[in-house]
Amino acid sequence: MAALIRRQLKGTAARLPLPGSTSAPCIISTAAAGRRGIAAPSASTSVNHRRREPSSATPQLPESHKTLPKPQPLQPLQQSSPRRDALRNAKPFSEFLTDNFNRQHTYLRISITERCNLRCVYCMPEEGVPLTPDSKLLSTPEILHIASLFVSQGVTKIRLTGGEPTIRKDIIELVTELGKLKDKGLKELAITSNGIVLTRKLDKLVQGGLTAVNLSLDTLEPGKFEIMTRRKGLENVLKTIDKALELGVQPLKINCVVMRGVNDYEIPKFVEMTREKPVEVRFIEYMPFDGNKWNENKMVPFSSMLSQIQSLHPTIAKVADHKNETSKTYQIPSFAGRIGFITSMTHNFCGTCNRLRVTSDGNLKVCLFGNEEVSLRDMMRTNDVRKEIVRDGGVGLMQDVRERERMEMERQMLDVIGVAVKGKREKHAGMGDLEHMKNRPMILIGTPAPTAALPSTNPSLRSTPQIPHHLLFPHNYSPTHARFYSTNTKPPPSIPKLPATSPPPLNPHTHTPHPAPTAAATHETTQQQKQQQQQHLTHLTPTGEAHMVPITLKTATPRLATATCTIHFSTPATHSLIHSSQLKKGDALTVARIAGISAAKLTAQLVPLCHNIPLEGVNVVLTLIPPTGANSEPGKPPYGGVEVSATVTCQGKTGVEMEALVAATVAGLNIYDMCKAVDRAMVIDRVRVVEKRGGRSGAWVLGRGGELVNVSEGEGEGEGEK
Repeated sequence: MAALIRRQLKGTAARLPLPGSTSAPCIISTAAAGRRGIAAPSASTSVNHRRREPSSATPQLPESHKTLPKPQPLQPLQQSSPRRDALRNAKPFSEFLTDNFNRQHTYLRISITERCNLRCVYCMPEEGVPLTPDSKLLSTPEILHIASLFVSQGVTKIRLTGGEPTIRKDIIELVTELGKLKDKGLKELAITSNGIVLTRKLDKLVQGGLTAVNLSLDTLEPGKFEIMTRRKGLENVLKTIDKALELGVQPLKINCVVMRGVNDYEIPKFVEMTREKPVEVRFIEYMPFDGNKWNENKMVPFSSMLSQIQSLHPTIAKVADHKNETSKTYQIPSFAGRIGFITSMTHNFCGTCNRLRVTSDGNLKVCLFGNEEVSLRDMMRTNDVRKEIVRDGGVGLMQDVRERERMEMERQMLDVIGVAVKGKREKHAGMGDLEHMKNRPMILIGTPAPTAALPSTNPSLRSTPQIPHHLLFPHNYSPTHARFYSTNTKPPPSIPKLPATSPPPLNPHTHTPHPAPTAAATHETTQQQKQQQQQHLTHLTPTGEAHMVPITLKTATPRLATATCTIHFSTPATHSLIHSSQLKKGDALTVARIAGISAAKLTAQLVPLCHNIPLEGVNVVLTLIPPTGANSEPGKPPYGGVEVSATVTCQGKTGVEMEALVAATVAGLNIYDMCKAVDRAMVIDRVRVVEKRGGRSGAWVLGRGGELVNVSEGEGEGEGEK
């Protein structure tokens, strides 16, 4: 009977009590009715039901049940809770920020400057490059406008990057304005910094709304810090860490890019930082970007790093990660901090990626490893309301912008953003492919790059071109190929051309004018000038200041260099005394050979900009040249002399030409010293390198014309010369 009644009353707003039941009728609540798509009855509305005509096939209901009872008043809902209220008031996530794989992008990284106060060897040349005009970079109001638009669509976390964001003049005002977006849904406002000047501004940044800090720190050794960054400043970074902890900044994360043979042995030192300090040290797998000369041998995989830590701390344990966390987090029991691993190369986290990036020139980048970019800047500046956007450096989102125009511009921007997000791939390429893909250098994620149209009908969708994998101005470098970070330093000036009215240059040997150049010679000179313009002295800055060239990231290869010099005697008696071992000071050739070997090992002390590298072999040979008379061949000592040859070898990251030259020169000086009592007019001549092997420039030997001639392709990686 109960089943029959349910079938007869199917679809009604109330259920009849079963025969003999004393329970009250069950009323569908308003919320439940809404979920089922039916209208719930109000307390003052009676429920009327159409009864079917009785038939012989249908049993009759008892009289006591032929009249339906009136519905009871709605029972009050259970007491609300924060979670229940959040679910009830939740809005659907923006379709514009949801890709085709249902990833919701709630995290926006904004580059606010292309400037940097460091010169990290794996990021940029020390002298920098020309800066992009400020007019082509996002202004403060434009940054705020973009941030506000993304927050309105569901972004809850914004991170400011660069370059180095803390050297932006209005960084405090910018953070303060962004902090006001917390009233519109922003939950976290973070910054990534190198920490050099952050400590001086951190108080006001935190007051303005900054909630989290990431610090980039790749070494804890002051000397190596200076070599890797070409600047001093480790002490300032460590002060910033202490200052952030003092102000209660959490989370406070330290990012360390681990490179084999460079800083991988410092992993235990970084782990030790977490013993007393509540920081999260995150070890990052070395990733390939244009300009950092990435290769797989330099990359230390997550598994190797973890094994190294486990050997010292066996109790290290995995910690539950946030849904969209990029880092695999671990903690050592009793340690105050945590340890993380960002495994972009070996274990990507693309499936939960919720990040979008805006470069300093206003391009939206949906994937760190992708080269597709969308220009938001151009849309704002070509829109009818461009004149309403304040570009005078003041702070404010928009001023006196008509609501209709503002909404139209934002609608167009959201359309373009949606197309870009929908085009985001499921995951980036694998490690083998990433090495050969073209992408902005890592530090250029925030700088302008040349763009070309994507295969799309929307002109705002653009893609960066193919950029060569080179760093320090390679032979085919052009400013239009790539951009690097810079400060105000200017690029090396071009070699000036002699004015047509200038007198002809003098021959340095005869001090007489050179003959007028022929057309062929002029063409050759032009080619030489072009070649010289493509080269530069790596030891010198554009202002002429000398420095030691970093070799940290170079690969060690077999190196060899041979240098020679000739000592010309001014009298035949000198040769006779050496040949007969009658010099009062002893065996000149033996002493000179030992002196040359010893000097090669001291080259770094004698030549300040040379690296102190371990030598594997030094061979100094001195050959006594007999007198040939006044009619001797050109270059041959008429009264005899000594030919010195010094060959130096090593397995190193830089060449050994200087070691060979020092060995040959000091050996020659010792011959002079031991023979000067009988021959004060001796001449040490033709000190030069006659052979060089190893390094990127390959093998070179002395040619017939007295110049070094390349006899093979490059034999290794890195610079062959010091």
